[in-house]
Amino acid sequence: MRRLVARLLTGLALVLGPAAAPAPAGLDASAAPQAPAFKVIAFYNGTWDAAHIDFVKEANEWFPRTAAQHDFTYTATADWELLANGGVNDYQVVLFLDDAPHSAAQRAGFERYMQAGGGWMGFHVSAFTTDAGSWPWYYNSFLGSGNFRSNTWEPTTAVLRTEDRTHPSTTGLPATFTSSVSEWYSWSNDLRTNPAIKVLASVDPTSFPLGTDQNQSWYSGHYPILWTNTRYRMLYANFGHNAMDYATHTRLSSTFASPVQNRFLIDGLKWLAGAGRQEVGVRRPRTTSAGAETSGTAGAGRPDHARLS
Repeated sequence: MRRLVARLLTGLALVLGPAAAPAPAGLDASAAPQAPAFKVIAFYNGTWDAAHIDFVKEANEWFPRTAAQHDFTYTATADWELLANGGVNDYQVVLFLDDAPHSAAQRAGFERYMQAGGGWMGFHVSAFTTDAGSWPWYYNSFLGSGNFRSNTWEPTTAVLRTEDRTHPSTTGLPATFTSSVSEWYSWSNDLRTNPAIKVLASVDPTSFPLGTDQNQSWYSGHYPILWTNTRYRMLYANFGHNAMDYATHTRLSSTFASPVQNRFLIDGLKWLAGAGRQEVGVRRPRTTSAGAETSGTAGAGRPDHARLS
């Protein structure tokens, strides 16, 4: 009888397999969720020009998908007052999709965020102005572009030349590449004469004439498309204007149609967020031993003139 019971127990063990080892003392058997690598907040207006409105809609679809793939969070908001009241302090990167701050409090809050080491990426119309003197820090010092001067029409792709392939946002870019479709802006200031501005990519001469309207086309010259201000953790991208059927408000192109251009956005966001380093002055998520997300401020404020690679 005892032999029969032993054989039955042995057979049952073979069917069920080896028992799972107990979890070590002090550790939860199920791993706690990790905090995201960084957090992005995007500001938009969404009320001016069908092409800009459509870009906002497309961006607010593309960025969340990309965030899920690259371990960051994405929040979109039309509440620009968050800049004024410290509502961005827990985010490592701020995006301006189709506008810029208007009130004095919003502008002052954004300046504080950038001076403290925050990251920023702006698109197309976020640099547009015909009155740079209304906010000289932003248009003349931070962006360096000054006033809007001209634009191409209709929206088209452009062959872009990567001028600096050592910057973290452009190391994955080839020497030249074709952009997605956009309208393109030029500026009153020559960015090449500003020692704080590093042009990362510009229109390649093979693109000329750029535009389909002969009265709104570029035929020669230097036209920056991507750049950074080395005194801040910032990137500006000239694109962000989809081709549209204005009669029906139908999208005719996608800003995110170029995989190479998208690589710049992804690598740029990671650099802006301080991938691999702790930025000063801006609160960044970290994970406690229990797995909960908290925030903290690393270091003291850096000088305005500190150059960022």
